[in-house]
Amino acid sequence: MLGPVRAWHGEQEIDLGSPQQRVVLTTLLLRRGRPVTVGELVDAVWGEQPPSAAISVLRTYVSRLRKTLEPGGDGDGTPRVIVSVADGYLAEVPDEALDLGLFERRVAEATRLRTAGEEAAAADLLHEALAGWQGTPLAGLPGPLAESERARLAERRLAALEMRLDLDIQLGRHRDVIAELTSLTGEHPLREQLSRLLMLALYRSGRQAEALAAYRATRRILVSELGIEPCAPLRELHDRILAADASLDPAPDPAPSPRRPPEEEDAAPAPTAPEPPPTTVGRPAQLPADLPAFTGRHRELEEIRALLPRDGTSPKTVVIGAIGGMGGIGKTTLAVHWAHEVAHRFPDGQLYVNLRGFDPTGSVMPPGEAIHIFLTALGLPPQRIPAQLDAQAALYRSTLARRRVLILLDNARDTEQVRPLLPGAPGCLVIVTSRSQLTGLIVNDGAHPLTLSPLTTTEAHGFLSRRLGAARLAAEPKETDEIIEYGARLPLALALVAARAATHPGFPLSAVVDELRESHGSLDAFTSSDLGTDVRAVFSWSYEALSAPAARLFRLLGLHCGTDISTPSAAALVGLAPRDVRGPLAELTRAHLLTEHRPGRYVLHDLLRAYAAERVQAEEAERERADAVERLLSWYLHTADAAYAWLAPRRRRVPLEAPPPGCRPLTFTTHDQAVDWCEAERPGLVAAVHQAAASGLPGIAWRLPAALWGFFYLRSHLQDWHDTTRAGLAAARASGDEQGEAWALKDLSNALRSLGRHEEAISALREALVLYRKSGDVQGRASAMANLGDIHLQAGQFRKSVEYTRRGLALYRTLGSDPWSVGICLANLGDAYQRLGRYDDAVTCLEEAMTVLRTSGNRWVEGVALDFLGTVRHRLDRHDDAIIAYRQALEAHRDVGNQWGEGHTLGHLGEVLLSVGRPEEARTAWRRALKIFGELDHPDAEQVRANLRRLDEHPPAPRPSQPAAR
Repeated sequence: MLGPVRAWHGEQEIDLGSPQQRVVLTTLLLRRGRPVTVGELVDAVWGEQPPSAAISVLRTYVSRLRKTLEPGGDGDGTPRVIVSVADGYLAEVPDEALDLGLFERRVAEATRLRTAGEEAAAADLLHEALAGWQGTPLAGLPGPLAESERARLAERRLAALEMRLDLDIQLGRHRDVIAELTSLTGEHPLREQLSRLLMLALYRSGRQAEALAAYRATRRILVSELGIEPCAPLRELHDRILAADASLDPAPDPAPSPRRPPEEEDAAPAPTAPEPPPTTVGRPAQLPADLPAFTGRHRELEEIRALLPRDGTSPKTVVIGAIGGMGGIGKTTLAVHWAHEVAHRFPDGQLYVNLRGFDPTGSVMPPGEAIHIFLTALGLPPQRIPAQLDAQAALYRSTLARRRVLILLDNARDTEQVRPLLPGAPGCLVIVTSRSQLTGLIVNDGAHPLTLSPLTTTEAHGFLSRRLGAARLAAEPKETDEIIEYGARLPLALALVAARAATHPGFPLSAVVDELRESHGSLDAFTSSDLGTDVRAVFSWSYEALSAPAARLFRLLGLHCGTDISTPSAAALVGLAPRDVRGPLAELTRAHLLTEHRPGRYVLHDLLRAYAAERVQAEEAERERADAVERLLSWYLHTADAAYAWLAPRRRRVPLEAPPPGCRPLTFTTHDQAVDWCEAERPGLVAAVHQAAASGLPGIAWRLPAALWGFFYLRSHLQDWHDTTRAGLAAARASGDEQGEAWALKDLSNALRSLGRHEEAISALREALVLYRKSGDVQGRASAMANLGDIHLQAGQFRKSVEYTRRGLALYRTLGSDPWSVGICLANLGDAYQRLGRYDDAVTCLEEAMTVLRTSGNRWVEGVALDFLGTVRHRLDRHDDAIIAYRQALEAHRDVGNQWGEGHTLGHLGEVLLSVGRPEEARTAWRRALKIFGELDHPDAEQVRANLRRLDEHPPAPRPSQPAAR
């Protein structure tokens, strides 16, 4: 890979196929045994404009590579090199089989040897490492990944080359490297470390004037092209050369170069101790060690890499990257990894400090203390550092002026703690990590925010693989997925679980999963003796920094069982007006204890939810907890009832009690507002029904599904409808509430009817009828009778449908105050008559229905009746009139948002269009119907698909001209 991408099997070179196919292999190899998704491979090969058949072509490439790399296989057909995993592949190739792996291993070992003082051995290893390069890395490969990796690998080579040249000069081989350095400075005139090494090699070779000329050439380029002076180490070396500093002189007996011929080496004197490296006072290197098992965060790394110029030049301003996120999300790990990646671009050093903004000691570091640490590291004696913060900050900025330093400010509390630590001149990079959003730093200082989310599932898999080994995960894939799920993809939680598994390599992962399963819903499985890695303790540092109102809101959020929460529902939870809860919500968001994933809607990470649940149990009295739950669930119920008035106008509404104190339900002014609220809150509404049943609030448990009847019907959320009505029915029965039981049975029958489970729906209604008769509820009896008529109609039992519908209609007319129900009874009766072939009776009922519905403004049922009227006209071969009725029905359905009705009518419209020889219009209608049913996941979608298949397989012959339909 360190040149054109090539591969061998023994001594035989393998044909790796087209350049694009080589990109696929290269992408897998660069991941070093970690999975690569199909999407990532497509991006690597084609970038932002892949061909339409990209995935198919990609799989062909993988298939060909497998045949090439595994010509014999192991006999069982199982891939051994390129393995399919989840939504992608990984390459199981050991590092020692890659020249890149050998290079990195040798460089890492050379770095260790240099640190240990074994410079000669380090230099030898670097010579070996660099000898493995065969030209431009990944040469000839197309695509964005190859381009970015070429730049990265070229930078790695230059860094290793600089280290090797520095060691050669320290070992007295200065004369041997002058030619190489002269060439390199010509290729990289802005790389000041190369210029420094050339100056030192020239000076030690007795060529002082040339060394000074090299400095002037470098300075001229930097000033003319970038408008900056050379870095401090380069200026310092220039001054020492001018002063003929004796400490720069070479050792008297230099060690022989490994590049000399053997006969010269035989005559060379024994090497003496090498000269100590130049002083590093004022050039700090304080970064913590990079995590050896760092993995993932590819999107985030690309985002922060974009903060620095791509061409390797210095930034024209101070660059500030603010990495935020919840505790345990991996902010420091990412910051340190990136800092190591770009440290070479800041030759004047790296500064690091833990500001203790969120710390178990509670001792936040004052800015003055951090400045004192930095100034000392930059070489200033303590007696020169003033006592006042303003003077300290001014001296700090002056010291950093004309220097290029990387500054990592870890675990910051707020903007005020960070601002005095910012340099004032361009050329520096500041990386800040914090659990706070640092809005002031973003707004006033131009910081670039990056908020970390939990790892993706693929990244979490790679995270565990790096710590536990791919083989161990592959042996128990289901258990691996469960570990990721229980850890909620939080790096700290996954690291704790991985550490526990790693300390017991003989234990199966299923044992770890059992422990997680037992403690699910709490944080007990993620505890540690080290507070810095205990998830509960890490969360507590953010929680304890909150104001009292924000802390109370966070606790009470542990009682909310929905997937997310809105501002008004959060207000109901704490018993405040919405305007009074916005401040605490914003504070929780800034502290990354809550995420605003859509405007006005917030979500808790799963482990933070568990922590909030622990806090509310520990800090809130039982009565307070119960009141908060009742306020929230009552808010859902009364707001759903306000929406019901728009979605099912004039239909009988469920009786409600007044909302409790502190509960302020929403109101709506349009139909669309009501539908949009129901749709946005749907997961929370479903969860609220179950929470009400579990919390001893059966009245809410059966009333809430009843209030959602119109929404569930309009949007055809059939499984939610069935699920919630069953839960409400069970709660009503358990509490002995016969009114609630009857109402829930009737609603359950509606859901079952829509699901096509007619016998169960009829059985539920018969039970409801018994309860209505027992209670003397005539309106309930009328509704049950009418619904029995509708279900028998859907079941194809048309005579029974007529019988029950007429009985229900008679009861409604006796009551005399329910045009909604009278209208729908007449519409259903007309549909039953047309199915029995009694078209005159059908037309009479439907025309009467239209009169009732239009008089009462019932647009909902008007759309249904128009659909039935269209069907009657179709049966009578009045096709043009049928088409008109269906189009009018579609307008009515759309006016009330009845998507199921719209799809149903489009299906009927397609049938009549086909019958009059307009197949393409029929196809269009059916496709629109299929789109609606597909979005609703409605069972009627299959019938529409069958119609479209029939049309494709047996297109109708062109029809001759016919007279107009009668």
